[in-house]
Amino acid sequence: MSVVAAYTYRAGKRVRQIDLTAADGLKLADGEFAWIGLYEPTEAELRILQERFGLHPLAVEDAMHADQTPKMDIYGDQLFVVARTAHLEGEEIGYGETDIFVGRGHIITVRHGSARAHTELREHLEAAPTLLKHGADYILHAVLDFIVDGYFPIIEQIEEDVLATERKALDTFLNREEVAHIFNLRQELMRFRRILGPMEEVTGRLEHRDLPCIDAEVRLYFRDVSDHIRRVASTADVLREVLASVFEVSTLLEQQRQGIITRQLTAGAAILAIPTAVAGIYGMNFDFMPELHWKYGYPIIVGVIVVICGFLFGLFRRAKWL
Repeated sequence: MSVVAAYTYRAGKRVRQIDLTAADGLKLADGEFAWIGLYEPTEAELRILQERFGLHPLAVEDAMHADQTPKMDIYGDQLFVVARTAHLEGEEIGYGETDIFVGRGHIITVRHGSARAHTELREHLEAAPTLLKHGADYILHAVLDFIVDGYFPIIEQIEEDVLATERKALDTFLNREEVAHIFNLRQELMRFRRILGPMEEVTGRLEHRDLPCIDAEVRLYFRDVSDHIRRVASTADVLREVLASVFEVSTLLEQQRQGIITRQLTAGAAILAIPTAVAGIYGMNFDFMPELHWKYGYPIIVGVIVVICGFLFGLFRRAKWL
């Protein structure tokens, strides 16, 4: 069986390891609760847990398929919570799923595609028996808090990337790859935001509603998780706005650059039009053009061209077209 850890606890301390394959492996004494962690179990393994813990078939069915939106379902005196984990895979955000079954005497976590194991979390809680003694509902809070804490490195890395792109957009013009990178970041943030919304709803319900398996004194702990989600969601919204402004600024700077080039070409064409027009006149094949036989005609015409071109150059220079 793909069991990562399975132990019973009493008064916040580990009592013994659970053998799920044994017939009497799930006998719990008064005041004990079980915490079982699985990683990508098979359908047969989940069916064993369903039979031994009385898990609802619909919840087990959802846990078999790691494609659920974050949610919380109530089945009698049990809770079924779906949370989405996230981790960076290069420039993209990869997602996993953690399904949590919570009963009065047990909590079962089923991880799919999650890059972070709960081993460190379990060790941290076992080192604080005063908190762990609250039972399965406090572990539910700790698992959700552990998952949400994994969002912060993602949003911080994206924030650094966005700020670097913003500085580059102000210094130089963005090329096609960099513009595509901006759109990819915005799409990743949009997908991430679609996860954060339902996650906030789940923790909000756990905080405010009277639910089975959740004691009133533990409900306050979920407020901290909700605050963390709101911080991440707020940062994600700000980064999307920054990326939109970066693209707009880049477009405006590109239009400005094109306008400068257009003005320079226009000024150059206007200056070149003078000698072109004069040369065109004197290139006509007429027999009677008095200036052709004038001794000072050539230098005067060239001088006139230079004066007019110089005047236009100075005019365009003062207008900052050149």
